[in-house]
Amino acid sequence: MQSIHPAQIDEWLQSASGQTPGVTPVVLDVREPWEMQTASVKAEGFDLVAMPMRSVPARYLELDRDRPIACLCHHGARSAQVAHFLMQNGFSAVVNIHGGINAWSQQRDPGVPLY
Repeated sequence: MQSIHPAQIDEWLQSASGQTPGVTPVVLDVREPWEMQTASVKAEGFDLVAMPMRSVPARYLELDRDRPIACLCHHGARSAQVAHFLMQNGFSAVVNIHGGINAWSQQRDPGVPLY
């Protein structure tokens, strides 16, 4: 499974858009609702989809297999598990955001609160 750092999101978006022209990539936030209320990323160049990890097995078919997906959680462990699950279920353009929203705040947007 491929991992990217938050600082690499722009490169990933450009690459993902080049591989599937006209398709907007997805950042799949698998954190709990309270976590998203505490800190969230701005959807810039991607669609932000909230799907808590525990709901993914029941809801993953809501996702489009043809859209590139970057999975996001707090530090990267839950999102890595979800990325692996999606790949096992036929999703091919999936990456994990290494370091999660914590690293996002440090590398990309210091306005995102740490928790």
